[in-house]
Amino acid sequence: MPRAEENIRDKTAKIGVIGLGYVGLPLAIAFAEAGFRVLGFDVQQDRVDAVNAGRSYISDITRLRLEPLVHRGAIKATVNMSRLSEADAACICVPTPLTKYHEPDLSHVVNTTREVALHVRPGQVIVLESTTCPGTTRDVILPILEGEKLVLDRDFYLAFSPRRTDPGNKRYTVKNIPKIVGGVSPKSTELAMLLYRQVSEHVVAVSSPEVAEMTKIFENVFRSVNIALVNEMAQLCEKMGISIWEVIEAAGSKPFGYMPFYPGPGIGGHCVPFDPYFLANKALEYDFHTRFIELAAEINEGMPYKVVARVMEALNSQGKSLSGAAVLVLGVAYKKDCEDGRNSPSLKIIDLLQKRGAVVSYNDPYVRQVTTSAGPLASVELSDETLAAADCVVIATDHSSYDLEQVAARASLVFDTRGVTRKLKKQANIVRLGEDKKRI
Repeated sequence: MPRAEENIRDKTAKIGVIGLGYVGLPLAIAFAEAGFRVLGFDVQQDRVDAVNAGRSYISDITRLRLEPLVHRGAIKATVNMSRLSEADAACICVPTPLTKYHEPDLSHVVNTTREVALHVRPGQVIVLESTTCPGTTRDVILPILEGEKLVLDRDFYLAFSPRRTDPGNKRYTVKNIPKIVGGVSPKSTELAMLLYRQVSEHVVAVSSPEVAEMTKIFENVFRSVNIALVNEMAQLCEKMGISIWEVIEAAGSKPFGYMPFYPGPGIGGHCVPFDPYFLANKALEYDFHTRFIELAAEINEGMPYKVVARVMEALNSQGKSLSGAAVLVLGVAYKKDCEDGRNSPSLKIIDLLQKRGAVVSYNDPYVRQVTTSAGPLASVELSDETLAAADCVVIATDHSSYDLEQVAARASLVFDTRGVTRKLKKQANIVRLGEDKKRI
């Protein structure tokens, strides 16, 4: 029995988690709460210092969860990658962004794997969790490890297990979201499954890392395509004088063959906006063009432009110009009730509004400051005065804390990108995405 297997079974294993962001920190917490010692690695010293002080910088992880684990020595963070040699298992949770040409940037994965190869512990279980294109685990990570004269199934075991996250969702966590595992060898799959069974109620084995990698991509492309479909339907409904929100509600009465997706100002976060391009780039290696998937991504990326055009039309209908208008944007997080602003369409909307001469302010109870092309911008207090001072209030993120009755009562014009104002009594000053643009 490999040493790592024995140590995982009796919970004496030390688990290394590389990258302490939205993926890595919750995973580290889960292993620590399951009784393991966890060593977290990050290149950002401020993150390391925060973890070691028991301070969480992610809303899904409260200080009440993190601090006791730190105090009893269950979690320790470091920037010293040489300490990877202490770990029986290493989970790689580093970013996988796109270049400005929409090509996958695997530099963080490559550099991390090189560090792992230099400091690998004999028999270490290595698992990539970062979202990436199919083939990365076998074609990129495996050759780097073997290049250091390491032997698979002797010196290390290698698998891919995508992290499935939903920031802000209290119902689904590391524990109850099924975990997909695909190893480059049968023993790698076996050990990775053993590892994740310690923190997940349901672990699903697949035949290869490529299947696991494609599963993650497919899940997010599924969302991208369906969101693009409803975004395009919303634009058609506007022209036809039909409410897309009423259509969605009516379609939802069908008990089979349909699931609701909703239009909005665009998509954000790390995975859904990027994964279509990961897949498209990989497909080119096989002389295959993912036209349908790429078109969906283009539609979603165009939604901030659509929102700004509708805001301009709404202002014009009141005899006002977008240039010089005071526009208050509600919400810059990419989804409701979380602080994650990565690739948020709200940031693009703010940028476009500023470039067209609008005087833009924003409020977000979770995001205190953002940086736009015009410079830093701080969240303003949401009050009767700030609402009344705006020529247009744009509901970009539908945080639960927003008092929509107050917004409708005090604002002279509201543009609702999320359809959350449909049940308000006051409607005369409200324009919604996906409804007749001539209402005002």
